Amino acid sequence: MNSGRNRVAWFAFAFLAVVIGLYPLAYYFSGEEMGLLTSKSKELLDDTLWNTAFYGHISFGGLALLIGWTQFSRKLRTRYISWHRAIGKIYVSAALLSGACAIYLSFFATGGLVPGLGFFLLGAFWLFFTVRAYMAIRKRDISAHEAFMIYSYALCFAAVCLRIWMPLLIIAFGEFLIAYKIVAWLCWVPNLIFAFFWVRRKGLQIE
Repeated sequence: MNSGRNRVAWFAFAFLAVVIGLYPLAYYFSGEEMGLLTSKSKELLDDTLWNTAFYGHISFGGLALLIGWTQFSRKLRTRYISWHRAIGKIYVSAALLSGACAIYLSFFATGGLVPGLGFFLLGAFWLFFTVRAYMAIRKRDISAHEAFMIYSYALCFAAVCLRIWMPLLIIAFGEFLIAYKIVAWLCWVPNLIFAFFWVRRKGLQIE
């Protein structure tokens, strides 16, 4: 029974990562009429630096989400170690670029300080755990590397959680702005808590 539930959970996890990982493509076809862009001012949408950060964030973030879930496959790690390493390098690069862009974008967050701080901390923690994961594997500390990668991808998966929570919060509160202020924290804080207990359950050691 547990094995069956685990397979369903794994499939849902991978499916959501792939679907939301590909979601940024929609922005390239829909332009300024898509999603969050409709809440931004014309001045901001015309800003080259902001646009570079926005499309950099969603593109590299989507890539990290799209490929990162495969790193949790024990079969891939043990049978195809060269692929694991190659994908890992791409994930780290994409996460660092997307996270840096996210920090910049947080200063222009719709709704002001509350969502801005939430997204700033999300980006900062994502960078921190990704760098620590990379440093750990360079030291051949497999346990710490795995632990930090769990934290890193838990934060990357905030992109999925945001898109699940947002419509539910809008229905609950009847207003986009209130929902957005809440989701800026709800999309990642529970993920970190989950990651903490997952790391603890696996007995992974972090220096």
